[in-house]
Amino acid sequence: FRNTLANGIVIAAQTPADAERFRSLGANPARTHVTGNIKFDFELPPGIYEQGAELRKKYAGARPVWVAASTHAGEEEQVLVAHRIIRKNIPDALLILVPRHPERFDSIATLLEKQGFDFVRRSSGRAGAPTTAVVLGDTMGELLAFYAAADIAFVGGSLVPVGGHNLLEPAALHLPMLTGPHNYNAQDVTDLFVGSGVAQVVQDAGELAEVLQTLLKDPAAAHRLGNQAGALTETNRGALHRLLVLLEP
Repeated sequence: FRNTLANGIVIAAQTPADAERFRSLGANPARTHVTGNIKFDFELPPGIYEQGAELRKKYAGARPVWVAASTHAGEEEQVLVAHRIIRKNIPDALLILVPRHPERFDSIATLLEKQGFDFVRRSSGRAGAPTTAVVLGDTMGELLAFYAAADIAFVGGSLVPVGGHNLLEPAALHLPMLTGPHNYNAQDVTDLFVGSGVAQVVQDAGELAEVLQTLLKDPAAAHRLGNQAGALTETNRGALHRLLVLLEP
């Protein structure tokens, strides 16, 4: 194994720490390179900002909007507790709630009814009203547009032990981000954004509401964080090109 590492392969590591681990196992330093994470090299679809603007016009207008995306069982209840707290202080705040799995759309609609929220299902085609508190994103293929319509993103699968979901999409759309403590599916990306201050980890509904209220009441600060998230995403692009350069010889 050491002979193979030392002589037979080129190693393209995501981080300097990863590269150092390979070297400690006997990898040839001259053949061990740091290329970065190719997850950053995705492209936003054309027209996504326009789609977001249309959604916002239809459901929110000038109201403050946050999105809870890719939520799982046991998570929507916490999101709704947070939203109820927020609306006590910011009465016109609107939540776009997007469950991860389509087979749960109906059960989340029932949950919203039981909890007394004035809501509209995206699939209904109806526009929002001034009293609408929640838009239920019960359609497929519109998650990026929902992000583009919002001021702040909470990325689900993280308040419950699912492992979290993709922070790169809201970051590329220049949104400040919140996530729960369970992010082991992409811990390296989460650590980068949290360590840079453009994403924040919240432990429960109370912390979620607290941080959201702070950002929703200070749009300039939220905008600044979002721009920093977008810039950080751009800075980390290029891994695929660096990898192809290594493979070409």
